[in-house]
Amino acid sequence: MTDLVFTVQPGGRLDAAFRVPGDKSISHRSIILGSIADGVTTVEGFLEGEDSLATLKAFRAMGVVIDDVTNGATMIRGVGLNGLQQPETALDLGNSGTAMRLMCGLLAGQQFSSTLIGDESLSQRPMGRVANPLREMGAKIELREGEFAPVEIAPATLSPINYDLPVASAQIKSCLLLASLYTDPGKGQASITEPAPCRDHTERMLRGFGYDVQTQGPKASLAGAGNLTACHIDVPADISSAAFFMVGASIAEGSDILLQHVGINPTRIGVINILKAMGANISLENNRVVGGEPVADIRVQSAQLKGIDIPVSEVPLAIDEFPVLFIAAACAEGVTTLSGAEELRVKESDRIQVMADGLAVLGVKHEVKPDGIVIEGGNYGGGEVTSHGDHRIAMAFAMAALRASQPIVIHDCHNVATSFPGFSELAVRVGLSMAVNEEHS
Repeated sequence: MTDLVFTVQPGGRLDAAFRVPGDKSISHRSIILGSIADGVTTVEGFLEGEDSLATLKAFRAMGVVIDDVTNGATMIRGVGLNGLQQPETALDLGNSGTAMRLMCGLLAGQQFSSTLIGDESLSQRPMGRVANPLREMGAKIELREGEFAPVEIAPATLSPINYDLPVASAQIKSCLLLASLYTDPGKGQASITEPAPCRDHTERMLRGFGYDVQTQGPKASLAGAGNLTACHIDVPADISSAAFFMVGASIAEGSDILLQHVGINPTRIGVINILKAMGANISLENNRVVGGEPVADIRVQSAQLKGIDIPVSEVPLAIDEFPVLFIAAACAEGVTTLSGAEELRVKESDRIQVMADGLAVLGVKHEVKPDGIVIEGGNYGGGEVTSHGDHRIAMAFAMAALRASQPIVIHDCHNVATSFPGFSELAVRVGLSMAVNEEHS
């Protein structure tokens, strides 16, 4: 058994203009919708990480011809809404909760059986949150005891549903929108209402493919059995990946970076709003709209951050960025309080507890709450932490070394490649002093 270890020396600053890899959420959706569209969809900026490549491989297994990805570019020869074929084996989605939850919705309306599996981490993430509303639509879904994968899906006839999301989750919302594509339009529209704004990439991209999706406040509605028409998709750089460098540049004295062509969808900019509230020096330049998604270059210069009470309204807009925001809080003057973030406990790891364990190793004062954490900023040391296979935990602690007084050694970093291929090389290029080693046990 091998352990991929990041060893990061203390100090340094970030100084460069660069582009992080493509948005993972949009990359997943480009393959899913391109595969069931009519015609050839072209994609640029596709994230060549293990998660999104697992989605690509799954659709190839269902008969879709998709070119190999070259420098982020690929072509998808769509088979239409009802053109997918039964896969010969289980579809392995690796570490991707997004792929598994979205594909539960898509496959629930197919006239063939399918099985979804994942790695050890994904097999411990709850799937009942999508299976239960899908069953209300008529789906035939079986889960392993405890509501975990493998997910067994049998052919079914779906009916539209009016569903109030219990939590602000773009994955559940997108799952139900995809399932609703396969409902009888004679039975009316399906509608999904969210309790707070969450990512709207699926709605935007469906419209980009010419599908009629209506949104009214927190409610998204569509009728089934329409058509999707192939289009061109330019995937912006992933703000979740950019967030690590935004925090790194904010906390490391003398830093000045320009993150190019980053997606700034209003349902994703919680990390910018929170960092600005903490006093970060962040400006958006060259604002534009590309393929229906707002994009900008983000300039970040170092600043003295201050502790804040993070507004609950910002939590769904920054749910993936909290590991590195915890590092920002550890470097801020005063106390930062997060609440209303129970969702962090069912990500790739229990991100509240795993981050708290790492902060304890560094000597950062904190108090764990059921739905969040209280972090007291100040100076901290180094030590050995484990990411528990969670890519965002690993990258967050790598950035923490910029303000540490001792080296930080991070274990179990293999899954960084799932969302951010080339992270270590890019981090070193822009200013981190980091070594990567395989340790065998």
